[in-house]
Amino acid sequence: MNVLFSGPGVITSATPAGDISVDSVRTAILPLYAKFGILKDIELRILRRSNLGTRGKGGAGEVQLVFGHQVRLPKTLHLLNPGRIKRIRGVAYCTGVPASNNARMIEAARGILNPMGADIYVFSDVSSAPYIPSNDKANPNGKTKTGIGFGLSLVAESSTGCLYSADVASPPSGGAPPEDIGQQCAHQLLESVAAGGAVSLIAAPTILTLMSMSSEDVGRVQLGKDALSADHIIDLGRDMKALGLSSWGFRETTTGQDNDIVVSVVGKGVGNVGRKIA
Repeated sequence: MNVLFSGPGVITSATPAGDISVDSVRTAILPLYAKFGILKDIELRILRRSNLGTRGKGGAGEVQLVFGHQVRLPKTLHLLNPGRIKRIRGVAYCTGVPASNNARMIEAARGILNPMGADIYVFSDVSSAPYIPSNDKANPNGKTKTGIGFGLSLVAESSTGCLYSADVASPPSGGAPPEDIGQQCAHQLLESVAAGGAVSLIAAPTILTLMSMSSEDVGRVQLGKDALSADHIIDLGRDMKALGLSSWGFRETTTGQDNDIVVSVVGKGVGNVGRKIA
């Protein structure tokens, strides 16, 4: 499968509505598929960046999803040990603004995260702003810049392969200095780790959905109580039950982590019946 997302609705940055950036999907969501046996030929490429620009308008980005690995059923998951954070990686990006914004975000974030660990690296990506038709009757062939802004995506990885992410981008109205974005993203990452569980709130819907589709066995995952009580997680459980998938079972952890709950999910064997075309 090779899908190219392009057009006025493609925004690669995080948004104030709570949407995470494509960078966080690539570095904090896609790696989790390997725990279900889906680990080859799956890649998300950012071909052209675009932020949520002024007045809440943006787009004109390009993202390519490549997925060439077929599996009959996702493997049963047992993820009960969050481990300890061993490394932090990230991407600072800016579109149509000076590259110094990236350096300022990185410096502010490292000022908070450096005391937590030594293995921290944040990559800087600088892009020009995409152009779209201006829709100006006086100049029908004119084009204007869109998707101007900057942001930061951070991912913390534990010793057991658990991932926790944070995402903050400049607001469409502007006015937020890069230092504030960097500090806010670093604090958001620490809050994600402190929330507990072996899966972050952002990744929980993906994990629970794949567990419900996996082979007909009982899978278990440890989630933080705050993540489990989120409205969209409760709605997901109700939707799965309405579709005929298994309900979830809950029990307290036996590791002394009072803020966590072990969620048990019986897979229904929702498999891939497709066949490759020679």
